[in-house]
Amino acid sequence: MPTSPRIVSVLLPQPLPEPFDYELPEGLEAPPGSFVVVPLGPREVIGVVWRERSVPSNRKLKPVIEVIAPAPPLPENMRTFIERAAKYVCAPAGNLLAMSMRSREALEEAPVELLVVATGDKPDRMTPAREKVLAEAGAPLSSADLARAAGVSSGVVKGLVDAGALTHVERTLDPPFALPDPERPPRDLTPDQLAAAEDLRKLVREKTYRAALLDGVTGSGKTEVYFEAIAEALRSDPEAQVLVLLPEIALTQAVTSRFEDRFGVAPAEWHSAAGSKARRRVWREVAAGRARIVVGARSALFLPYRKLRLIVVDEEHDGSYKQEEGVIYHARDLAVMRAHIEACTIVLASATPSLETLQNAISGKYSHLRLHARPGVSRLPEIALADLREQPPATGQWIAPQLATAIEETLAAKEQALLFLNRRGYAPLVLCRACGERLKAPDTDSWLTEHRYTGKLICHLTGFTMDKPLACPHCGAKGSLAGVGPGVERLAEEVHTRFKGARVEVLSSDTISSPESLRELIARMEGGAIDILIGTQIVAKGHNFPALTLVGVVDADASLRGGDLRAGERTFQLLLQVAGRAGRADKPGRAIIQTYAPESPAISLLAAGDRDAFMQHEMDQRRLVGFPPFGRLGAVILAAGSAEQANEMAAAFGRAQPNAIGVEVWGPAPAPITVLRGRHRRRFLVRSDRNVDLSAFLSAWKERIKLPPSVRVALDVEPYSFM
Repeated sequence: MPTSPRIVSVLLPQPLPEPFDYELPEGLEAPPGSFVVVPLGPREVIGVVWRERSVPSNRKLKPVIEVIAPAPPLPENMRTFIERAAKYVCAPAGNLLAMSMRSREALEEAPVELLVVATGDKPDRMTPAREKVLAEAGAPLSSADLARAAGVSSGVVKGLVDAGALTHVERTLDPPFALPDPERPPRDLTPDQLAAAEDLRKLVREKTYRAALLDGVTGSGKTEVYFEAIAEALRSDPEAQVLVLLPEIALTQAVTSRFEDRFGVAPAEWHSAAGSKARRRVWREVAAGRARIVVGARSALFLPYRKLRLIVVDEEHDGSYKQEEGVIYHARDLAVMRAHIEACTIVLASATPSLETLQNAISGKYSHLRLHARPGVSRLPEIALADLREQPPATGQWIAPQLATAIEETLAAKEQALLFLNRRGYAPLVLCRACGERLKAPDTDSWLTEHRYTGKLICHLTGFTMDKPLACPHCGAKGSLAGVGPGVERLAEEVHTRFKGARVEVLSSDTISSPESLRELIARMEGGAIDILIGTQIVAKGHNFPALTLVGVVDADASLRGGDLRAGERTFQLLLQVAGRAGRADKPGRAIIQTYAPESPAISLLAAGDRDAFMQHEMDQRRLVGFPPFGRLGAVILAAGSAEQANEMAAAFGRAQPNAIGVEVWGPAPAPITVLRGRHRRRFLVRSDRNVDLSAFLSAWKERIKLPPSVRVALDVEPYSFM
C-alpha cells in the first residue's frame, strides 16, 4: 500500500508572507527549524522548515532537494518571534527570516586550516635545517609559517612530514569564544548601585519574563549595575546566553574592554562593521549555544539564540534603534517582544528614558530602578544658557562670547573642551548668491551639504556625491556658490582661528573611516592629546573623558525645528546626554547651551536640572492629543514615479480605508521630503487608541487595494522619522 507523501511548509528568506509546501523525499528527515534547499522557479534557495503538514496536498509538490545537516535547527522561539514580529511591523515573514540568515556561510561546516606539529619522532637523517624546523614545531603552525620561522624552504618541512617527524593537524578557523567568568569580582558599587543590582539579580533568578527600567543620571554607573544581572544569568544557568544591544557601533568598540575587565573575556560582537568571517563565526557560535555574551547593534536581535536568559537595551531612548529602510522596526520594542517569547528578563537602561518606557515604569508594567548620583567624587555638570538674542556671535562666527570665554578658561587650566554641533560637513546648505538657487541632490528634495575637507557636495539622505561646481548649475554664474550655516568642519575652522595653538579634532561619521580609527581618536582624547573635540551626536554616547570639563552646545535649537512630535523629547535627551560628558572624573564640569529659545521647556528645564518636570510636561502634552504613550501612531508612505500618479494613488488608497472605531487618519499630504530618489512621496498619519490593533488595521488597509507595481507602499508602526 503506497504511503502518503510527507509534506513540509518551508519559509523562504524572500518577501513572501507565508511558507510554501514541499514534499519531503524518503530517507530525508527535516523536523521544524531545519535548514533545507528547495527549488523556487529555476533557482535553488535555502529556506527553513516551518512546520510539518499532516493534511495531504491536492496538487503535485516539488521535492526538498537537501537538508543542510551541519546547521542546527532554528529554535522554536526564534520562529515564533519571526512570525509575531512580522505581524507587528506589517512586513512579510520571509523578510524577517532573511534578517536572521545574514551569514549563509555559517550554515555549512566550520572551515578548517591544515597545520603541522612535531610528533616527537626523529627522522633517520638529521640536518641543521631539519633541526631548526623541529625546534620551532612545538605548537601547530602552517607549513609556510613554520618554514618562515625556521628560515628554511618549504621542501624541508615536507620532507619532515614524509619522514614522520611532523604530522598534519586540523584547526577550525572559527574557534569557540572563551567562556566568561561571572565570579570575577566587580568594581566597588555604591549603595544605590548595589540595591539596583540586587533587584536585577532577583528578576533574573525568576527565569520568566520580567522587564525593568534602569534609570540613572549620566555617569551613574548603569553599565556596572547591569553587569551584575549578566553575571547572575551566567551563574544560574551554564547554557544561558545574554544579548546586550547598543545604539552605535562606536559604543560596541568602547564597551568591549569593560566586559573584558568584568568577565575576563571579550564578548562576541555583531554589527555592520564586522567582516563576513567574524559574522560567520558569531552566527554559528550563537546558534550552537556557545556564544554566551553577544554585544551588538539592533540586528543582533535576530540571531538564533538557543537559550536567551537576559536582554539589555543600553541607551534605550536612542533613535538609532529605529530602522527606517527595508523592514521598518524599532529594536527596543522587538527586544521586549523577544524577551516575552523567550520568558527572560529585559533591562532597558537610560539616563533619559523614552516616554513610552517611562510610562510603562510609572504604570507598574516595568520595574523602575533609579540611580540618582554619580559614584565617587564625580558630580553632574552645571548647565548654563547662553541667550543668543542678547549676546549673539560676531558676524561670520558661531561661538558667542560666553562660550568663547569658557573655552579660554578651560584651555588655560589645561583641561579639555567638547563642542557639539549636530551637523556634518562644512555647511548644511549651498546656494548661489547670484540667483538664489539652493543646490539639491538629483531627483531628491534634499539639500546638498558642503564638505570642504574633501571638496565634495553630499546628500546625507541618499549618499549622492559630486565635486563642488565652479559655477552655478542653474544660472552659470562663476564663483557664486556659498555655504550657508555651520557644520562641524566650519566650526573647526573658526576654532583654529580663534584659539591659536589648541589641538583640535573633529569626530563625526565623515571623519571616522573604521572602528580602528575611532578607537585611536578616543584614545587620543582620553590621553589628553586633544584640547578641543568638535563632534556630532556620536560624541554624546557612552564616552568617558576624564579631563573633559567643558561642553559647549553651539546650536541647541536645531532639533526643535520642524513638525516632529518627538522634537522636544529628542532635544532634551540629546542635550542632557552630551552635557553629561563633562566632569566625569575628579574635576567639576560645566555645560554652556547656546540658544535663541531659552524659554522652550526642553531648554529651560534642562538648565534647571529638572528632568522629571520636563517628562511630565511632555506626558501632559501627549495625553491631550492621544499620542504615544497614551495612543498609538502609524504611517503609510506611498512613492510613485510622478506627482500626478502619487496624488492619484494616494487618493485611491485613502478611499480604501477600513472602518474602525478608535482610529483617526490624517492625509494624504506630501511628505516633508516630497521627492526622494526620483519618486514622489505622499503620507498618511494614523492615530489610534491603545486598545486598537494598529498593525492589523494597517495590514488590512493595504490588502484592500491593488496598486500598480510601480507604486511602493511602506507601513511604519510607531514612526520615529516624519521626513
